[in-house]
Formats: sequence, structure tokens, C-alpha cells
Amino acid sequence: MFLQGSIISGEFDASMNEFSIQKVKDFDTQSVLNRNQVDSLYQYLINHQDEDGQIITLNDQMLVRLSQNEWSLLITDMEKIVSMYH
Repeated sequence: MFLQGSIISGEFDASMNEFSIQKVKDFDTQSVLNRNQVDSLYQYLINHQDEDGQIITLNDQMLVRLSQNEWSLLITDMEKIVSMYH
């Protein structure tokens, strides 16, 4: 199942119970997350909301700034991803 979120785009593989992130904002990337990783990431996002936004790292080398609004959109995208797991 493909997800075109506001910040994250990717594909959920129900047979493997994994989500493959393919795009963050306008940047192509590739990361495969299992349920525990998605749950941990979601909790981190919830616990580290900041009114000035945040910076995330893609591929351990590219810094991407997210405004507070984008951070909230990312949390909404992650809620959709969390709901895909069984």
C-alpha cells in the first residue's frame, strides 16, 4: 500500500510488515522500518515537538530543517503509518 503523506512518502509491505520510506519532503531516500522502529520514531516525534521546528538527517549526511508546522505534518504522516501495522 502506497502512502503519499505531506512530508513522508513510501510503501507499506503487509506481507513483511515493513514500511519503506522513499521520500522525505522533496528528497529521495530509502529506509525500511519495522513496527518497533516506527513506534519508536513516532514516540520521539511526539516527545520532541519544539516551537522552532527540528532538523532531521537523511542518509546520515543531509540535514533537513522542518518547521513546527512540518513537524506536525510529519507526526500526522507517522500516525497513518503506525495504523498500517498489524
